[in-house]
Amino acid sequence: MVVKNLPGILLALAACLIPLVYGGNGYIMGLMVSGLIVAGVALAWALLGNLGGMVSFGHAAFFGVGAYASALLSAKAGLPVPLSLLAGGAVAALSSLAMLPALRLSGPYFALAILAYAHIFKILATELSWLTGGSAGFARFPVLPTIAGIDFSSRIGSYWLLVVMVGLCLLAYRAVKASHVGTALRAMAESEDATRVVGVNATLLKAWMLLLSAFITGLFGAMNAHIINFLEPDYAFSGTWSVLPIIAAIFGGYRTILGPVAGAVAIYLFDQLVAKAILPVGHQIILGVLLAGMILIAPNGLFGLFGKKKTGAAHAAA
Repeated sequence: MVVKNLPGILLALAACLIPLVYGGNGYIMGLMVSGLIVAGVALAWALLGNLGGMVSFGHAAFFGVGAYASALLSAKAGLPVPLSLLAGGAVAALSSLAMLPALRLSGPYFALAILAYAHIFKILATELSWLTGGSAGFARFPVLPTIAGIDFSSRIGSYWLLVVMVGLCLLAYRAVKASHVGTALRAMAESEDATRVVGVNATLLKAWMLLLSAFITGLFGAMNAHIINFLEPDYAFSGTWSVLPIIAAIFGGYRTILGPVAGAVAIYLFDQLVAKAILPVGHQIILGVLLAGMILIAPNGLFGLFGKKKTGAAHAAA
């Protein structure tokens, strides 16, 4: 049991040690905060791609909608920030309803359709300048509050809040995967036609996965907005929020639960601390090479490789 849970134990231990070691280094803690935001989006992407069987190139849509919804509700409606964060996730989930017709598509067609929606939301955020500030940006909204003496707007405070948020999302992912819904989704991935024959509503299950994935992404988009305290369409709906989580999830192992989180933190830190130092302009090329190498060496990602080695060791012992 201990060996089985070893990756999770190591991740939890690392999460606790980082503030103790680097708590006084604002730059490193800032990178960790950004890495955890990418981790949350990567987890949401993996949930849709693994359980839902749908590859998305447009999660930036949910990220941006959640960010703007939370910022606007807290600034113009006076909603407390903790509630506006949840509302941001809810509005992102509601925005995904506009994408339901795309569920009739599959493979690259679905991926491109979601990408088109992300571009549409970006245009709307730019054109509705009376509400969003347009390309000039929107900055007059509250930062994360201080609760029970903990300043969540600080690097340490926001770090711990994000650790808790990622942890809760991991538990939700695990619960869905272990439920009868998860069983139906895995069966649907094997043969959607066969599951329809036995009465499984594949479209409804896909819709639920899309809603859940959009909610989680919007929640982390809202969190990011209140951390940086500034929004503009090119940033909120940047393709980075679609591409980087995909790279992270595949690198860590998007078919595992912990893989997207570990992959996101590792990839983001590598990109900021190593790739940028080697190639200041166009450092994303290095990420592409790294991802290609990982796919060749371990198609199921780092955590998939770990599971493979563990299985091999068990067979050897037998």
